[in-house]
Amino acid sequence: MSDDLTPAQAAVVPDGYVINLWQRGFGRAVGPFYSRRDADDNETMAFRVEEHHANGMGNCHGGMLMSFADMAWGRVISNKREIGWVTVRLTTDFLSGAHMDDWVEGSSEIIAEQDDVFTVRGRIWCADRTLMTGTGVYKGIRSIVRKPGYREERK
Repeated sequence: MSDDLTPAQAAVVPDGYVINLWQRGFGRAVGPFYSRRDADDNETMAFRVEEHHANGMGNCHGGMLMSFADMAWGRVISNKREIGWVTVRLTTDFLSGAHMDDWVEGSSEIIAEQDDVFTVRGRIWCADRTLMTGTGVYKGIRSIVRKPGYREERK
């Protein structure tokens, strides 16, 4: 174990999750993020609430939950269609809060697709509590060329 890990980063990661090693950009700044795939190749993203995710009350900041929803919900497009995307609209309902050291998960499904515009329905949760639900509209902008074995390595 490294001395530079926070207690949240050193905590046990649930079975099946692997860390997403974002090398640059916003995801690296607000991570770390984790993901797992089920037998049907559906992906769930997750993160553990740390101090840099917190608001002044010591809970996960709503902006962090929105950012996570955007990434977790849009990711279904990259995974199912291998298309990069940008966000057009994100509509959410906050139903509960996340607290320090909570393990927060999120996933979505594509519910409509036309002319490289995708509508997804998503959910963010912590254990048995739903934190957020909503929809996102994303515009596909480019094809993603994956390295051979990419999907196999991530399972």
